[in-house]
Amino acid sequence: MVLHERQQVRNDAVPGGTTPGTRGTRRVSAAVAAGGLSSFALLYAPQPVLPQLAEGFHLDPGSASLAVGVATGALAVAVLPVAALAERIGRRRVIVWSVLVSAVLGLLLPLAPTFPVLLGMRAVQGVAIAGFAGVAAAYLADALGTKRLAAAVGAMIAGNSVGGMLGRLGTGFAAAPLGWHGSLAVVAAVALACALFAALTLPRTGTGTPAVPQERVAGERRGPLGAGVWVPCAVGALAMGAFVALYNAAGFRLAAPPLSLAPAAASLVFLSYAMGTMSSAAAGRLAGRFGRTAALVTALLVTVAGSALTLHPALPMIALGFAVLTAGFFAAHAIANAWVTAQASPRTRGRAAGLYTLCYYLGSGAGGTVGSVVYGGAGWPWLIALTTAWLLLAALAVLLTSGRARARAFTDGRGRVAAEAARR
Repeated sequence: MVLHERQQVRNDAVPGGTTPGTRGTRRVSAAVAAGGLSSFALLYAPQPVLPQLAEGFHLDPGSASLAVGVATGALAVAVLPVAALAERIGRRRVIVWSVLVSAVLGLLLPLAPTFPVLLGMRAVQGVAIAGFAGVAAAYLADALGTKRLAAAVGAMIAGNSVGGMLGRLGTGFAAAPLGWHGSLAVVAAVALACALFAALTLPRTGTGTPAVPQERVAGERRGPLGAGVWVPCAVGALAMGAFVALYNAAGFRLAAPPLSLAPAAASLVFLSYAMGTMSSAAAGRLAGRFGRTAALVTALLVTVAGSALTLHPALPMIALGFAVLTAGFFAAHAIANAWVTAQASPRTRGRAAGLYTLCYYLGSGAGGTVGSVVYGGAGWPWLIALTTAWLLLAALAVLLTSGRARARAFTDGRGRVAAEAARR
């Protein structure tokens, strides 16, 4: 099984039958990274100012967290229809409209007069961001081929994490002088600049389903996606739910006594995303060296260990814990995401990527909101207990899937030996 996991998937032909050179690959990577930076800066920009939103609109932590949960939930609901739309009109076109519309909505968000209006705008913004989040991995597979997909997806997720980090830091640091209105506007302006760069530089390669020889199509399954796709989707949902729950509650914990940090100081916790940037970029290499199962389970356990460190009351230990859990989470996310996309055929790649994104952001919306409610009602230790259970459940699912695959491989091997003996 490990040897099988280490095998590289063949490099499918990209549209036009060519493989992009180094220069073309860099252009694709830069454009997608800019789109990811814009999208994820906008998606999570309200997270550092949730305490300010709660104060301004007279909300409890669970209600305030809907400013994040509604957007991620809307993204999850929209991702499969958007992925299907991309199959018809082209993935590049969907990505371009996604980054531009979500950035413009970000500029309008500070004008919301009431919290329900703000939530409605965030829901529409989440639908817009679905165009990038649900299509980008399939676009990369079309543009670069599957041979380099794990590394390409890892690099994309690294760019996404940079966007999430810079968006949160920008909001946190601007909150004190500008309030939550001004801080969200600043992040949206930067996101619009990145969106324009992506729109102008994104190559037209991979604008739709790649051309596949008819003999290959005839041999591929045309039915529903394989059962193996659901395990990495479950991993994405459970891990993302735990991750967002911890970060949603982090601002409240750091702002409350005895730490009592100002918004700018509390937002420094998002520097931990730098660890996620490095770990997600390295995740593909680790999976290739040690096997997907070992790498993914290890990443999940590292996330659990980091979460446990945040139970310590000292601020340095809390910061260390967030750095460790962030590194573990992004590595797990990169491996699970590449697992889904690489396992799908070119004809089902868009659906597979969309399904993963659907589960991932359903986990984000539901897990983030449930976690904030648990923190508000029972405190940080119970939140850690809840998220640890989710992460361990994800690791168990991976191990069980690996065990079943080994058993099937062993059974098939014995069957082939018996058949050879019968022929002799």
